[in-house]
Amino acid sequence: MSVRTQSSGPSEPSRPPEPSEAAHRAGFACFVGRPNAGKSTLTNALVGQKVAITSNRPQTTRHTVRGIVHRPDAQLILVDTPGLHKPRTLLGERLNDVVRTTWAEVDVIGFCLPADQKIGPGDRFIAGELAGIKKTPKVAIVTKTDLVDSKTLAEQLIAIDQLGKELGITWAEIVPVSATAAEGAGRSPSNKGGGGRRAGQVDLLADLLIPMLPESPPLYPEGDLTDEPEQVMVAELIREAALEGVRDELPHSIAVVVEEMLPREDRPADKPLLDIHANVYIERPSQKGIIIGPKGKRLKDVGIKSRKQIEALLGTPVFLDLHVKVAKDWQRDPKQLRKLGF
Repeated sequence: MSVRTQSSGPSEPSRPPEPSEAAHRAGFACFVGRPNAGKSTLTNALVGQKVAITSNRPQTTRHTVRGIVHRPDAQLILVDTPGLHKPRTLLGERLNDVVRTTWAEVDVIGFCLPADQKIGPGDRFIAGELAGIKKTPKVAIVTKTDLVDSKTLAEQLIAIDQLGKELGITWAEIVPVSATAAEGAGRSPSNKGGGGRRAGQVDLLADLLIPMLPESPPLYPEGDLTDEPEQVMVAELIREAALEGVRDELPHSIAVVVEEMLPREDRPADKPLLDIHANVYIERPSQKGIIIGPKGKRLKDVGIKSRKQIEALLGTPVFLDLHVKVAKDWQRDPKQLRKLGF
């Protein structure tokens, strides 16, 4: 079996590379998969800059983040959704609605399955949902290939091929990729059709997705990497820092709202400073101490880490003012969800 397989039905014969004068293509690709399948890391790797938060905690993506990949002949807009999952709260139901709405609007769907985990009920659930979407091309993306050896990777590729046959899904491509380690990504049993490039490279994935996009002029200005508002991205970077090292029950309980972002007045032009005031919301008073930490150390660490990321994102020095507040049971309260932007 080839590392990447391509459907070759009568309506989609394999085509030679298009000449350089071919029409410009632009469109939307959506990454789906169960929580923590590597979707956000893959989005960041393709864009070349952090536009989606990553965490070793599952189900941390809450906003549909669009990352934009610019090429001379194409513009690939990546839509990163929350992982589809069995919802336990009103927030969970709304996140699933976001996923299904997104699927209906994109030009190609990338189904992310980690190389280091066997296909499970969650993957089958999502694949079953995808089987109902007939017209949109579907690419199976094997993520985290740097974590496995060639034999394990080959077994996963075969299992994904079989999953498609069982459910009536014709994969447009099956491609292994590592968004974190180019060397590990190259450990694949075959590389036919890859033009001599390692199948794990994220560039190859973009090469495979772009021909599935419609002919179109660019949809975003050159240089734009995302259409997320800066305040939303800043809030996500703070939440990412707050998620590190907390107890298992806390990740879903954290929300961040940036209340204000204003340039500091009376600063010389060559020494600007941006004041950012943000609130970190949790659901119960007992969680407040977990976020703040002994003598405020944990909250201070969250501020230091996120400030560095924010300054890199915005390209300006930042003064970050963080406060922890309780929004009781906000994941189950429609009014609180609206207040927190869901």
